[in-house]
Amino acid sequence: MHLAFALLPILDENDWESFAGNVDVCIEGPRDTVIPDYCLALRDAPLWGDREILSSGLIMVAEIVSPGSMETDRATKPRIYAGCGIPIMLIIDPVASPPMITVLSDPEDGAYQTITQTQIGKPVRIPSPVDFELDTSIFL
Repeated sequence: MHLAFALLPILDENDWESFAGNVDVCIEGPRDTVIPDYCLALRDAPLWGDREILSSGLIMVAEIVSPGSMETDRATKPRIYAGCGIPIMLIIDPVASPPMITVLSDPEDGAYQTITQTQIGKPVRIPSPVDFELDTSIFL
């Protein structure tokens, strides 16, 4: 929720909406379903069925790493999200030593081409189309 509140100013400005762990995302192609911890979507994002947002309608997803989700959040989900072209992924990793936030962007050929890591507590730039300076101290 801290991330959701921090990004509120850009939601209205861009006519986007956000979901904090309460939305299913349909990965286009295989039609697999994933549930990100947080996502930013176009307000008129296309749906699969009655409730799943198609991955093509997402702008950014975020995962919060826990001891039980380290492999999934750090390796599996970045491949899934990059593979379907979601422009930005954040990995909020309080389990790492030191705690880190990773910004992944520029998906191409199933992998994110640009990776920026910052220790939690320091600001990090989320690139376009979000284009936002995130104060990561909100995660301390």
